[in-house]
Amino acid sequence: MAKQIKLSATRRTGIGRSAVRKLKAEGAVPAVIYGGKSEPQALQVKKRDISNILSHASGENVLVELEIEGESGRVALLQEVQHSPLGGDILHVDFHAISMDEMIEADVPLEPSGIPEGVKTFGGLLEQNIRSLEIECLPKDLPDFISVDVSKLNIGDSIHVRDLPLPEGVTTRVQPELTAFSVVAPTVEEAPAVTAEAPTAPEVITAKKEEPEGAPAGGAKEAKK
Repeated sequence: MAKQIKLSATRRTGIGRSAVRKLKAEGAVPAVIYGGKSEPQALQVKKRDISNILSHASGENVLVELEIEGESGRVALLQEVQHSPLGGDILHVDFHAISMDEMIEADVPLEPSGIPEGVKTFGGLLEQNIRSLEIECLPKDLPDFISVDVSKLNIGDSIHVRDLPLPEGVTTRVQPELTAFSVVAPTVEEAPAVTAEAPTAPEVITAKKEEPEGAPAGGAKEAKK
């Protein structure tokens, strides 16, 4: 299950490029928290702290307890982290406030476990049609990922959404008949057919060269008289 991580934050009053440059110089990152019954609130967090959380995250969904000065801790999902296209620096962080006793929706990665029998024995290919699954659960039941045992799949076998081993307290509204994993036969490319071409015979010229009108037969020079 996703671990709840404590993160210190302070209120942010300055806006605009100059304020962001100042935050960057101080080793901080602008952030915002929204959702729940409170109005969106501008915050700032230490770049070092948020970088450390991201580097140790075991999944895409990170639960944090924001310790904002003068307030009791607010539980939130790390909703979005904006990175610079050049260098990958963290530019902005979005937090989505949640309640521990209310259901939340999240996308959780599906991870195959094991080597399918059809791949190991017959050289088949494992196809993964669903990379992440939209789920619904309480925050305490939020998994980092869902592991799916694919070792028993033979060629032609499939695992559908209805077959996925969802953890206790986790449900999904994704259509149950959709295929999540399948093993297909290897593709054999046929060699292109080679057609032997008959050798080209040398061109034979049978027509005689046309002689100029009045010229002696055989092309002989006219004898001197």
